[in-house]
Amino acid sequence: MKKQGKSLSGQLWFFTRLIMIILLIPAVTSLVVMAVYAVSFQSSVSLMGSVAALRPVVEEEIPEKLWSVVAGRSSYADSGVDETIREVNDALDRFLTRIPKDADSSITVARRTMDTLATYADRIEQEMSSENIPVTVSEGTLEEVRSVANLVGNMLETFIEDEALEANRKSLSFQHTVRNVVGISILLILGSLLVTGWAGRRQTQSVRSAIGHLEQFTKELAGGNLQARVETIPVEELSGLTRDVNAMAEQLGDLMEQNRQKQENLKKAELRTLQAQINPHFLYNTLDTIVWQAQSGKNDEVVALTKSLSDFFRSSLSSGEDWVTVEQELKHLNGYLSIQKTRYRDILNYDVTADPAMNGYPILKLLLQPLVENALYHGIKYRRGGGVIHVRGSIKDNMLCFEVQDTGSGMSPEKLEEVREAMRQGRQMRRDPNEPEPGGGFGLYNVDQRIRLYYNQDHGLQIESSPQGTTVSFAVPAMIPDRTQTEFMQQEK
Repeated sequence: MKKQGKSLSGQLWFFTRLIMIILLIPAVTSLVVMAVYAVSFQSSVSLMGSVAALRPVVEEEIPEKLWSVVAGRSSYADSGVDETIREVNDALDRFLTRIPKDADSSITVARRTMDTLATYADRIEQEMSSENIPVTVSEGTLEEVRSVANLVGNMLETFIEDEALEANRKSLSFQHTVRNVVGISILLILGSLLVTGWAGRRQTQSVRSAIGHLEQFTKELAGGNLQARVETIPVEELSGLTRDVNAMAEQLGDLMEQNRQKQENLKKAELRTLQAQINPHFLYNTLDTIVWQAQSGKNDEVVALTKSLSDFFRSSLSSGEDWVTVEQELKHLNGYLSIQKTRYRDILNYDVTADPAMNGYPILKLLLQPLVENALYHGIKYRRGGGVIHVRGSIKDNMLCFEVQDTGSGMSPEKLEEVREAMRQGRQMRRDPNEPEPGGGFGLYNVDQRIRLYYNQDHGLQIESSPQGTTVSFAVPAMIPDRTQTEFMQQEK
């Protein structure tokens, strides 16, 4: 299985995701670190605030309530001392759940000391309920309560100071972590820039290399090397272009080969046309006619026939040119018909009519004479009583239109279809080897092929036939008179 090329879009998407992940790492790390420190700091601040709020309760409120009992202002039950002590103990127990169990915390000592404070409070309750114990004893116990309460307050103060120091330590640690994260972020950003630059250079090199291969291929192709091909490019987006370029080169080679074959066919058609015009049968028969006319003393007819023969071959050769004017083509045709009229006398009649506006237009030479020759040899010559050949020319829709019509015996439907099929397939009809004068046998094929090749048309001759005769017609572009055929052909192609 052929290995797929790398996709530029896929590689770009991979590097984009990689860079995004690299840049997200410091951002996410910073957020997590800040969140952890924020929660921890908030917890410490909240704990210190709760502990600070508990201190006046222990140092002032509890001793004040017990003093009211000792002074006789309220009973122990009404003072609410037990409820206050219980609330303080519950608060200290909650604080202990937020402190690590293995930590040497002042809260633990304060909680134990609160048990001592509760014992002294119970002692005051007993002393005040006994009538035999003097008030001075309770006052002494109250002083012990104040001392224990102050001790608990100091412990709470110590805890607050320790927590403040811990919060400051956490703050310094947080600052250090932030500095580390910033440093790592800078390194990651620099790394991302390096990766981005490397990826960009890699992609640019891939595209430049691929385009370089295409440029080298086009240079070789322009230099005439139609066998050149582009190597497989390992870039998915350009692989389709590579296939299309190679396919274009193959098609161009095929077209060049087809054009070469067309040119060869064209040269063959031209050679055979020239050979047909100077075939010995036509020349010998014409010279025999001139001799016969001379022996009969018909000097004027000899001169006229000789001049017609001269004009005929002069037009046929035309100094090697492929193109003549319509006027020259008609002159050549009239020369040919004049010679044949002298030979066949009453068997052949003809008329040539053309729009005078056509005279100056260029046309491929020797298009009409082979058609007339075909009409004569295959339509008029063997018809009893002879016949007439009509040649007509006109301009329609910027096309030069010609028609050669004879009143000969025509073709059967089968023969007509055979002729049409042969021209559609671009092959020549088989000629009867017993035909006395060759030339008309391949005239239709010859003209049809030359019209298709020279004028780059898909169609050449149109043929209609019936027992009353045969009509052959064609149409070619009416070119601007002063333009050369080379320019016209370049434009058409």
